Amino acid sequence: MTEHSGTENSATSEQAGPRARVVLVDDHRMFRAGVRAEIGRTEATGVEVVGEAGDVDEAVAVIKAARPDVVLLDVHLPGGGGVEVLRRSAQLMSDATHPVRFLALSVSDAAEDVIGVIRGGARGYVTKTITGVDLVDAVFQVADGDAVFSPRLAGFVLDAFASSDAAPVDEDLDRLTQREREVLRLIARGYAYKEVGKELFISVKTVESHVSAVLRKLQLSNRHELTRWATARRLI
Repeated sequence: MTEHSGTENSATSEQAGPRARVVLVDDHRMFRAGVRAEIGRTEATGVEVVGEAGDVDEAVAVIKAARPDVVLLDVHLPGGGGVEVLRRSAQLMSDATHPVRFLALSVSDAAEDVIGVIRGGARGYVTKTITGVDLVDAVFQVADGDAVFSPRLAGFVLDAFASSDAAPVDEDLDRLTQREREVLRLIARGYAYKEVGKELFISVKTVESHVSAVLRKLQLSNRHELTRWATARRLI
């Protein structure tokens, strides 16, 4: 076996360049900065952050321009949520030459959030409690085409997709975007429009628009019917 000096190994590593190009999609700028810093602190990760985005439209544009190996995608995102980013990136995910793969990175561990993005095409789902080292490992696994889940989430993902006893798909709920679901839950809990806007960092006018869309899609007349609908599905 031929031995190489440390200098030669370093040069080879530098010539090889980053092994995984990543786009960060999250509506919190400080969180994106934290992820970037955490990746940078992990020695010789081989991960390069090539773009960032804070909402759906920006994410789709950045992903199309950068064509990364992996997108770290938040589930709760202005403009329709992570599911909408996945829907609008379907062609890139199916590109035979260089598929863009998605790894959800979210504070939420709710089953419906996990199932929603996995059905949308994401290759995995990890929560924001993940360490920098584990996140880098997850990025490489997803880049290689593997599926990655935080341990606690893997069980009900398997149940939903493999068990014959899995609950049927709720077609009514599937009509709603991720943001519409968030608004629905808060309204059903009794939040005023202004409170919903403050909670989700959107304007009252935007809240009103989402509520109108929810009522229309679910064929409901008012927020009282909406509350009963949400309660019946245990969404509150």
